[in-house]
Amino acid sequence: MASRVCLVHYHEIGLKGKNRARFERILMDSCKAALAAFSVSCITRISGHILITFSAKGEAERAMPLIAQVPGVARCSLAFHTNREPAEYCRAAIDALAEFGPFETFKVAARRSNTDYELTSMDLNRQVGEALCLAYPEKKVQMREPDATVHVLVVQGSVYVYAKSVRGVGGLPQGSAGKVVTLLSSGIDSPVATWQLARRGAVVVPIHFSGRPQTADTSEYLCQDIIEQLAPAVQIGRMYVVPFGDCQREISMKTPSDLRVIMYRRVMYSVAERIAKIEGAKAIVTGESLGQVASQTLENIMAVNEVVDIPVFRPLIGSDKQEIIERAKQIGTYDISCETAPDCCTLFMPRRPETHAKMDAVHEAWDMFDHDAMIDYLVEHVEYVDFTAPVYKRPRAMRERHEELAPRTVVREGDAEAGE
Repeated sequence: MASRVCLVHYHEIGLKGKNRARFERILMDSCKAALAAFSVSCITRISGHILITFSAKGEAERAMPLIAQVPGVARCSLAFHTNREPAEYCRAAIDALAEFGPFETFKVAARRSNTDYELTSMDLNRQVGEALCLAYPEKKVQMREPDATVHVLVVQGSVYVYAKSVRGVGGLPQGSAGKVVTLLSSGIDSPVATWQLARRGAVVVPIHFSGRPQTADTSEYLCQDIIEQLAPAVQIGRMYVVPFGDCQREISMKTPSDLRVIMYRRVMYSVAERIAKIEGAKAIVTGESLGQVASQTLENIMAVNEVVDIPVFRPLIGSDKQEIIERAKQIGTYDISCETAPDCCTLFMPRRPETHAKMDAVHEAWDMFDHDAMIDYLVEHVEYVDFTAPVYKRPRAMRERHEELAPRTVVREGDAEAGE
């Protein structure tokens, strides 16, 4: 009797040479975390794939779309697991082709991972192909670009047969590329930038600058909704919240109106760098796109970058708004980002912001308020919200200062470490 399993395919990991085993282990851990709500029986490596088995009937079918959303997964296939008995795997091939959907042409692609089975790959192709031709006499065999391909994979004492696959997000598994902090707002761009870095293997730690107490805290809850929307495929273990409203008000009163936005962002970057050092993060990530708004011109970007020493990544820098919107819809954050919420991005905004800032003017404005004291104040009053994410390792300093730094911490169900 054939059972149902999921076969995970990857591309970039296969090119990692001697480091491949490490990346495979990280991907298996990511899949395990994403499937915490399922009755996973085993996750193991087999012949260039990752095999996921389940103890409950029907769970492989339900888990397949979720697995495809895990960074590092190039494709996920819903397979039949049979013994090396021709009657079993030929029957499985017929069933696999039946669930593929409409098709007119097909072929069989068989492969052995070892040579202890008497049939060669060509023998398997002929054997399974004959069974399919008998089952589907009205369909045609076509070796080049068929509508459907039935894959037969012989591994050790088992055979895996599949025709149905869904495309994954690709990239690298989270935890394989270090840790970064991301400037996360409830808008459209920054959630996409956060997802992009997670897809490249980074552990992402969002920092949200709230307009509180000058505005309501609605944007903070929308950011939590965004994080929960990305989960469980994308693991985010903590979001920092910085109440920035009063400091923005001070900046708006002491600096020229056209340079306010640059001053806001210089303070935000400085705070983010301090949090990055506490977290052990190696870069700051933003959702900026070149020329999209006044603060995102080359001159203004350079004026803001000046205050930090760690790299600033802008994965959307060459994307237009429509491309970003399409990606936001794909990852499910677009509708949340369309909800109206006042935050620091709209607070005390000038009517005519500077688009081509001169560094002398920026330095003069920067010295009009005590920026060092402001940055210290914001770091001392940062708050955070914890989520369940095995890939995220909490910094010891923050655990020790939990009560002082995080009076509004929300502990998610199952996150036993959050209150340490």
